[in-house]
Amino acid sequence: MLPSVAAIATPAGPVTAEAWERFGLGIARAAAAALPLDGVLLALHGAMVSALDDDAEGALLAAVRAVVGRDVPVGITLDLHANVSDRMAELADVICPYRTYPHIDMAETGARCARLIGDAMAGRTRPRVVIARRDQAEGLDQGRTDAGPMLEALSRAAAAEARPGILTTSVCVGFSSADIAFMGPSVAVTYDSRTDGAEATARGVAEELMDFCWETRAHEGNEYLTPDDAASRAKAHENGATKPLVIADYADNPGGGAYGDATELLRAMLDAGLENACFGAMVDGEAAAALHAAGEGATVTVSVGGKVDRRFGGGPLSLTGVVERLTDGRFVCDGPMWRGIAKSFGPTGVLRVAGVRVLIVTNAMQITDRQQFLHAGIDPTAMATVALKSMQHFRAAYQPLADAVLVCDTGALCSPDVRARPFKKLRRPIWPLDPLH
Repeated sequence: MLPSVAAIATPAGPVTAEAWERFGLGIARAAAAALPLDGVLLALHGAMVSALDDDAEGALLAAVRAVVGRDVPVGITLDLHANVSDRMAELADVICPYRTYPHIDMAETGARCARLIGDAMAGRTRPRVVIARRDQAEGLDQGRTDAGPMLEALSRAAAAEARPGILTTSVCVGFSSADIAFMGPSVAVTYDSRTDGAEATARGVAEELMDFCWETRAHEGNEYLTPDDAASRAKAHENGATKPLVIADYADNPGGGAYGDATELLRAMLDAGLENACFGAMVDGEAAAALHAAGEGATVTVSVGGKVDRRFGGGPLSLTGVVERLTDGRFVCDGPMWRGIAKSFGPTGVLRVAGVRVLIVTNAMQITDRQQFLHAGIDPTAMATVALKSMQHFRAAYQPLADAVLVCDTGALCSPDVRARPFKKLRRPIWPLDPLH
């Protein structure tokens, strides 16, 4: 095995041309330097957009194909939220997305793709991919696999793999924050082109699964509360609480591209007079630096959050509190998603404002792991209320310790109302932005 380039970033704006040249084309250059190759496996996300190409993963596959040729088997792993283009389906021989959300099967997905590419390298199969989609921007309840229609879709996908010539069936729900023409759910089916009738079978499977995706498009598993409603419920929960109430700020999820500095939920928690609560992570490097300058134990007044664009989740809050803890933001995850992986928030501080401990960080990152709070001296299990910025990934580590989970829409950039997003490139008409049959 010859590794090439590994790079990861929290979702944000388009990848710059410079980064694409260094990292994206760096993979193609590494492949060229290693020729001849028997096979290629790329661990991708599937929703990358660059300044040069709205279909950056398709462009990467094209660059790799230009080096290795059409006959070398190429497999890709994807996030369950990939926007899979026709070009990606044409250039990849095997497509394997995660099958869990929260994503706790990343290693298993890599192993599955490697086995399929290994079979192709050994000449046992000759895989190819077909893809289907509908005119819909969202579906399958955003892909959550703890409940809802995604579970049925995955069950049908697994059953389809028993059909002759079907190697693997891949259901992706898309990344609805991307303003690109082909955004949305898709089904890609990898089949053995040596098997008679396999291509037609694969197309039928893909279309059947997309029919199911369309039929269940309106299913919504979350109840989205206003910040004030969520804080009110948290206040009522405090009396006699033995386990924390977890409140997820769904709309300000950095993992979906939001800024991570929305203040509406924190404002509501303070207005409600919550005791023994924590909130995180507020992305505000300026405020984190102010805490570090003041030092642990200092009482400070600092402007927190809402500085990128106050239209999305509220403006800055002027908070007076005690600097309870300062850290360099480094921690090692121990939860189901990223166990053993080192991460960094950058300079980090905890500001205790009345009964609420606010985790203020420099680097944007959604909450997925208990160590994100623990490394800063906050034990989530000892809190009556834990408020965090995440859509769904938090559930892997936090739902088992929670008395209940509430989901909140603060009006930030990843608000669940996709109709509020200012799409310019998305194909139209499309559900739910436009009336369709």
